[in-house]
Amino acid sequence: MKGFVLGGTSSGVGKTVATLAIVKALQNEGYSVQPAKAGPDFIDPSHHEQVAGRPSRTLDLWLEGEAGVRRNYYRGEGDICVVEGVMGLYDGDGSSTAMVAEALDIPVVLVVDAKAGMESVAATAHGFREYADHAGRDIDVAGIVAQRAHGGRHENGIKDALPPGIDYFGRIPPRSNLEIPDRHLGLHMGDESALDEDALSEAAESLRPERLVGAARAPPRPPSVEPPEKTDSRVALARDEAFCFAYPASVERLRERADVVTFSPVAGDPLPDCDGVYLPGGYPELHGPELAQSPALDDIAARAADGLPVFGECGGLMALTESLTTDDGTYEMAGVLPASVTMCDRYQALDHVELRAKTDTLTAGQGGRLRGHEFHYSSADVDSDARLAFDVVRGSGIQDSSDGLVEYQTLGTYCHVHAESGAFDTFVERL
Repeated sequence: MKGFVLGGTSSGVGKTVATLAIVKALQNEGYSVQPAKAGPDFIDPSHHEQVAGRPSRTLDLWLEGEAGVRRNYYRGEGDICVVEGVMGLYDGDGSSTAMVAEALDIPVVLVVDAKAGMESVAATAHGFREYADHAGRDIDVAGIVAQRAHGGRHENGIKDALPPGIDYFGRIPPRSNLEIPDRHLGLHMGDESALDEDALSEAAESLRPERLVGAARAPPRPPSVEPPEKTDSRVALARDEAFCFAYPASVERLRERADVVTFSPVAGDPLPDCDGVYLPGGYPELHGPELAQSPALDDIAARAADGLPVFGECGGLMALTESLTTDDGTYEMAGVLPASVTMCDRYQALDHVELRAKTDTLTAGQGGRLRGHEFHYSSADVDSDARLAFDVVRGSGIQDSSDGLVEYQTLGTYCHVHAESGAFDTFVERL
């Protein structure tokens, strides 16, 4: 599967809209497209899935390592892979867009804001290509997509100014209906605020999909690995609007290792019969009343007290605590973990994370290290006698450079981990 990375000149330049328009343009030409995201984001991939019709792959060197990034790329399906970058092309020390493009050895298509420039757009593209040597990155900036560019004289001025070796792959017209609303963790999810179909189709017509296909390359194949052994365990996975942040590869790994049954706490589902529970992150703060009345949280509380293993990440951690306070009120949660959570006006943590286990726990053995990611607007007030399973080597954690609240056989972290960390294998093996 050939592919390319869509890098931006900065955050907010319109990479997600450009990615969706490119996916649509390629589909119009008969290609089956596999979307992917460079970086640990959950929200942009939800928009990819809405347009491409298949889950978006997460490609992050900090979370997965180079071999893991290639493995996750090759687990995709389709004729061509479109990888949306993170922030600006060179931004980020843990796993920048340039680092992912270099690890995969596929070209970069640069998204440049052309609203008020023509030759300056070409100068920007030239500078981004030449900066690779200064940054020590072996990447190929193959060409540009001009964001917010008009047709006619504006478009021609941009094309004519581009230096040799930098191709013009088309433009995204300036349209207000090509904007996705945002909120505290980023954009709205794809199933909430899908782009206007007509506007997206119009943008797709302004692109040059065959030139993009011609520029794409296939990455080197990763080394083969032994398939994992499946256990007889059954894992209950929460999947709804409150628990929507789960990497596809992590769900796939759980399904390879155990039988997985999904349930919706927000919809009032009870907890299914299971040997363990995984509560991924999401937006519990937007569903406080439903969660406060959820029979699943009552079931989890009772079963956790009897020793059922429960693993909650970020939003899952919040749902496992005693209470959740938002601008609308305070809501009773499962009450398994000795803490109360409050939503704040600005983010409390945003970083790649590394944890070191103080003792054996659900996702790592004593001394084991896990790499992950944290991004949350909540803070946890933890009881004085609470136990925390991890030292935070990098990141913020829950409090005092520690993460991983533990009670019974329940673990809650602010850190999101990927299947390549081995955390889900350890979780299944401990059920």
